[in-house]
Amino acid sequence: MSFRLSERSLKRLAGVHPRLVALVREAAALSPVEFMVTEGLRTPERQAALVRAGASRTKRSRHLTGHAVDVAALVDGQVRWDWPLYPRIAAAFKAAAGRQGTAVVWGGDWSRLRDGPHFELDRKVFP
Repeated sequence: MSFRLSERSLKRLAGVHPRLVALVREAAALSPVEFMVTEGLRTPERQAALVRAGASRTKRSRHLTGHAVDVAALVDGQVRWDWPLYPRIAAAFKAAAGRQGTAVVWGGDWSRLRDGPHFELDRKVFP
């Protein structure tokens, strides 16, 4: 399945590292599950609010530098958080990363606090 990112998703990529933007675009073309970008670049104030709300555990998020994005799966136009959808989206991101030679980390692979909607450029390659 191939789909195009919405204008809203594209706007949410403003300020995101160009390599990650290219990755998101190609992942959209490869993904069997449609998704939207929910968040890219964050302000320190937004990140602090997410930490206070318990939605994040760090004030050093890769979102602060434009090195991370969050996505949401879309099924029949509705946002879905069902876990089985996110490994399918992640497979598209990883395939796109391999094709582009871009090191990416999926939050769903983390051993603690798995974060299925989260993708970031690898810190080792993109400090």
